[in-house]
Amino acid sequence: MSETTERAHSFGKDALIECGLHGLRGPGSAQLPVPPMLMFDRITSITEDGGKYGKGQVTAELDVTPDLWFFECHFPGDPVMPGCLGLDAMWQLVGFFMTWGGSPGAGRALGAGQVKFTGQVTPAVKCVRYEINIRRAMRGRLVLGIGDGTMFADDRPIYEATDLRVGLFSQEQLNAGAM
Repeated sequence: MSETTERAHSFGKDALIECGLHGLRGPGSAQLPVPPMLMFDRITSITEDGGKYGKGQVTAELDVTPDLWFFECHFPGDPVMPGCLGLDAMWQLVGFFMTWGGSPGAGRALGAGQVKFTGQVTPAVKCVRYEINIRRAMRGRLVLGIGDGTMFADDRPIYEATDLRVGLFSQEQLNAGAM
């Protein structure tokens, strides 16, 4: 992608899919998953100094339609988005933030502190919004992003996760089992 795309402060679906196919900065940079595992349709805002902690913030959205792949199988007759998919979306966004900020490597989710579910996403929901507040971005020998995330269903907070940890690793580190 071009330099102007790399430092863009919002991304549409085509740019996100391109990142999934080729990495935000090309080969060797973190990739997003592609549909159907890409769990947001757009990043509406990404900043390096905003958010609750002043260290960065990412906001993204997923348009919910009754034909989304997971409603058919989770659960037949009682369709609901699996909670793990919302949590994965938040990890995806922390990793994207680290790559967007210039760090190389392949992203891997490394854990979370507390996770709390207080609602659900059903086919009646129109929009899911994710808000990630970066707590820490370590960009030395260890590349690690730590953020707190909230997931909203039609503007109602339904998931909260603290200390979402994502590391970026070189291929050599991954081959050596360094994560």
